[in-house]
Amino acid sequence: MRVLKFILQRKILIGLVTMLILIIGGYAMLNMDEELLPPLSMDSGYINVDAGSQPAAEVERTITNPLERQLESIKEVEEIRSTSFDGRSSIQMTFERGEGPEAIKEAEAITNQVTSSLPVDRVEAGQYGTTQSYQFFLDLSGGKMEEMSEFATNTLEPRLEELPEVRDVDLMGIQENEMVVQFNQQELTNRGLQVDQIIPLLQQADEEVTLGELSKEENTPSLRWKSSIEQVSDLENISLPTQAGFIPLQEIATVTLRPQEQSSFVWKNGAKDFLFIQVGGSDNFTDIETASAVREEIKSMEDEGLFERFQINEVVAQADYVEESISGVTSNILVGGLIAIAILFIFLRNLRATFIISISIPTSILLTLASMWMLDYSLNMLTLIGLGLGIGMMVDSSIVILESIYNKKESGMKGMEAVTSGIKEVATAVLASMMTTIVVFLPIGLLGGEMGQFMIVLSIVVAITLISSVIISFTLIPSLAEKFMKLSNKKQIRHEGPILKFYDRLVSWTVRKKRHSLGVLLLFVTLFAGSLFLITKIPMTIMPDVFNRYAELMIDVEEGLSQEDKQELVMAVHEELEKIDDVESDYVMDNGGMLYTIINMTKEDDITTEQKEVNEQIFKSLRSLEEKYPINQVSSVMDGGVGSPVQVQIKGESFEELRAISQDFKENLEEIDGIVASQTSMDRTAEEELIQIDQKALEDAGLNEWQVRQTIQQAFLEQPISELTIDEKDVPLLVKWEEPTTSKESLLGITIPTTDGEQPLSNFLTLETVDTPNEINHVDGERYISVTADIEERDLGSINRDVQELIDEFVTPTGYNVTLAGDLEAQQEAIQEMLLILGIAIFLVYLVMAVQFNHLFHPLIVMSVIPMTVVGVILGLFLTQRELSVMSAMGIVMLIGIVLNNAILFITRTNQLRKLGWDVETSLTQSGKDRLRPIFMTSLTTAGGMLPLALATGSAGNYQAPMATVIISGLLFATFITLLLIPAIYRLFTRSRKKKTKINAYPKESAM
Repeated sequence: MRVLKFILQRKILIGLVTMLILIIGGYAMLNMDEELLPPLSMDSGYINVDAGSQPAAEVERTITNPLERQLESIKEVEEIRSTSFDGRSSIQMTFERGEGPEAIKEAEAITNQVTSSLPVDRVEAGQYGTTQSYQFFLDLSGGKMEEMSEFATNTLEPRLEELPEVRDVDLMGIQENEMVVQFNQQELTNRGLQVDQIIPLLQQADEEVTLGELSKEENTPSLRWKSSIEQVSDLENISLPTQAGFIPLQEIATVTLRPQEQSSFVWKNGAKDFLFIQVGGSDNFTDIETASAVREEIKSMEDEGLFERFQINEVVAQADYVEESISGVTSNILVGGLIAIAILFIFLRNLRATFIISISIPTSILLTLASMWMLDYSLNMLTLIGLGLGIGMMVDSSIVILESIYNKKESGMKGMEAVTSGIKEVATAVLASMMTTIVVFLPIGLLGGEMGQFMIVLSIVVAITLISSVIISFTLIPSLAEKFMKLSNKKQIRHEGPILKFYDRLVSWTVRKKRHSLGVLLLFVTLFAGSLFLITKIPMTIMPDVFNRYAELMIDVEEGLSQEDKQELVMAVHEELEKIDDVESDYVMDNGGMLYTIINMTKEDDITTEQKEVNEQIFKSLRSLEEKYPINQVSSVMDGGVGSPVQVQIKGESFEELRAISQDFKENLEEIDGIVASQTSMDRTAEEELIQIDQKALEDAGLNEWQVRQTIQQAFLEQPISELTIDEKDVPLLVKWEEPTTSKESLLGITIPTTDGEQPLSNFLTLETVDTPNEINHVDGERYISVTADIEERDLGSINRDVQELIDEFVTPTGYNVTLAGDLEAQQEAIQEMLLILGIAIFLVYLVMAVQFNHLFHPLIVMSVIPMTVVGVILGLFLTQRELSVMSAMGIVMLIGIVLNNAILFITRTNQLRKLGWDVETSLTQSGKDRLRPIFMTSLTTAGGMLPLALATGSAGNYQAPMATVIISGLLFATFITLLLIPAIYRLFTRSRKKKTKINAYPKESAM
């Protein structure tokens, strides 16, 4: 207290420090990075290995199994999940907390070592996080593909990559040429030639090598051989040796220079006559800075007339959603602050007092921003929501301290004496109230995964906000109150209004007899029990969606589709999307087995349908295509893009048994209301022709298996053998047959030389048709089959309950088990973690209050408000139909610390009066009357400050609205209940004194 008095006596110091806070806070506000979400790295990673055309079973045997065995040796890896597809192995890893960066480096090194000797095309490894590779998307159209490709490659890409704000530019849909040599198999046979004799000659046709050096010549010049192919005719005229002499290549093959058949296409509204451009920002610049720099450069290029022949359009700019989200949350904070100030004025009816308390809001915000800037936090959706939640609570401690100082002045104290005495009276209670609000955040660190990291950021910001407001309330507020706050010269007689009189009668009746108090308690217990039946009526999810008027989807398609099949599928997707209101455009990118889809929606005045409904229509429309087109599933990239919301794993040894169990479970799953598009991973199979060799026929013909295999491999010849330089561009050289082998008949009709002359392959082998799985799943090396499904017209929580009930009742053979996975598993884990956090938070709050009251039972009386708070939360979510998610659960944890402040106010005042000799009944009645005004004032300012967040829409609305709704509904309900429930419980568990002491003087009430 002496330190505080020393500081308060030096108002110049407080003034200068306040100015410093305003300057640093203002600088921080202008210079903090602006992002949609904080840049976080998750404790999980991935490894993707492309393995050409190998079947899933071969990928599992040669790639996935060896990789899993080696990855298990990494001590930081907690779990390994893998899926082996046709031509691809995908491995997902979960790491110990905080060990992700080191673990993924070791995993990448192991992967490169294992695959170095295997026939793989590409290896990719990385750690999951909130940072996207590309943030700005454009499309270039309106011209010929060749001209647009040349312009994008030679002009647009270099200009954008020169910008310091740009890290990388990726062009999709570029038209590139390839040189193709198509051999005529009959001509080769007639001239006695083999393909493997010709390929080395073609590779040497465009070659530059050093053959040696002339050592006896001056300067010892090197001797170089240089041959080049610059056009089609150069390749056609290459001489090939035959038994009858040299012949040109064109006599046995057709040579063409043609547009390359790309493995990756991109479509806009079903058409592909455009280029798709992805721009990734540098690490040292924000999305907004990158977007601004790109737009300026595009504008500069337009002014130079470079786009006269083309048209360039923005597809998606992540920066726009960042600005929209930040702008929306910022405006909500401002409006919330104004509402809190208006409520203060209504209660205080004193402009000077309202001004003094109101000044704590901007000062506390700037002090919070300065602290965030020093901690290297950015302005993002989470940190701004934390600020918004703290707005209403910022004035609580200021109200308490100012009212206490005002009371001291009214009692006749002057100047600094009134200030120090007023602060001393409430300092302990203010600090205890702040502690009960902050300690609930300590166990948040137990929440795992990305949600845990999000909640830690949010918790820290709210805690900084509250600490900042308390610092301001102990320094700036008293300094202003000493001179600036004036007492009214008029002596007014305060009369009890009708509300206060009614409350006085109600509390007096409640505490008069213990049976009355017991009746009130039973009434509230019944209310709590009844509210629990509404829980099943509340929609549930894990994390709420971000509604920013565009959607990103992953359409998982069957393996082996031709470009014609994909073109037909993309057109069908576009036609379905075109029927949906508010869908403006769609872009589809071919990523092999996945079609990555961006859907733009109408904005601002053109909006006719809420995005939630549009999203539901999109999923319903695209899932309707699964029956007619080769679509496995449709999932949202924003949900992780990892599959359907309903996922169940069935583990065991035998594939046949797993297949039977999964089919049975799938049939039961389909009976659940709201389940659609159910399937098992074994449903997705590929047809293969297994070669059966006739060993006796081979021996009779003087052949071996290697010769037959080589003949078959040559029948499917289509491979790049070299790279040419034509018109200063690298062009791949591809060899293939003019008439490719496409049917069983053509394969079996191929002839092979034997001791008895040419014979067809059908004499030596037969083909057996077998079904093989398109994907094989492992978890920690153990095989499992997944049963997946999508949901419609029901929330994840209600589906979760039904699926869990089905699993509990489903009977499996010994050695086989059924478990939840995916979103259902994540939701159950999140619920368990949040319940643990809630329990620890309640204990910590009890600990703080036990120390404050120096009593073990009084904190329990205060905490009796918590169940009633839950009633308010349930009613609030039920009436608004807001989702119960991790964000709203976070609001419940915060609410525990907030609502107890009112009960602390009540109990503290009651104990003060009892120490003066008042009996229990009178103390409780008078405490209620004394605390009615400050309790309503602090509760309404908190609720009013959060009201704009609860009503928020737009990009961040789904994140902030459920949390604010929980706090407002729980706080307001608990406020009314506190004023009746606390007296009832206190009366029940406290013995009355037999002799009542006569009270001659009524003690002045403090704000606490």
